[in-house]
Order: sequence, then C-alpha cells, then structure tokens
Amino acid sequence: MEKTNECGQQYSDSSFWDKLTNFATDAGYDVIEKALFLYYAYQEEDAPIWAKSTIVGALGYFISPIDAIPDITPLIGYSDDLGVLALAVAAVASNINDNVKTKTKSKLKDWFGK
Repeated sequence: MEKTNECGQQYSDSSFWDKLTNFATDAGYDVIEKALFLYYAYQEEDAPIWAKSTIVGALGYFISPIDAIPDITPLIGYSDDLGVLALAVAAVASNINDNVKTKTKSKLKDWFGK
C-alpha cells in the first residue's frame, strides 16, 4: 500500500508527458500504448474513483525513476513498467471506451507512424 501511495504522488500530467516525450522510443510501442490508454481513460468524466486511483498508481509507477528494474537497463528496463501498466489496463478495461482508443491510436500514429 505504501508503494502505491508513493507512486500516486509521482503522477502529474506534466511529468507523464515529459516521460513519454523523452522515452517513447526507448519504452516501445506496447508500453506507450498502455500508458496512453490509462491516461485517456483517466480523463473520462464518468470514470469511477477506484479506476482513477488504479490509473494514477500505475502511471505514477511508470513515471517514477525508482522501480523494480531500472528503465536504463538494456532490453528489459521497461518490462516491469509494462507489467504494471498491463495489469492496470486489465483492471480498468471497462473504462477504455472508443473515445480513449481513438485518442490513443492518434497519438501512437504521431509517435510511431502506426
């Protein structure tokens, strides 16, 4: 519980976009896709508090410079982030609607050309 609170405190919109802008290519498509799903699901007005709390904790972990596997570790640096983000996406899947998917797809196309 304590780690979740610390991660939630790491989250802010500006730190999220800084991390994505600076590390999107290093983190890879799958990590960024899940982070964007969560970010845009958080923006939905009808998202319940429990979902928003889950999202903030997962995105805070992603943003945090201190995690289980340091992000600078070659090949596996973002694997722990991917795991946390994937679990959060699964937990809040009912809040990832067409609007969230469209915004995510658009941003991914901007960054990755897909």
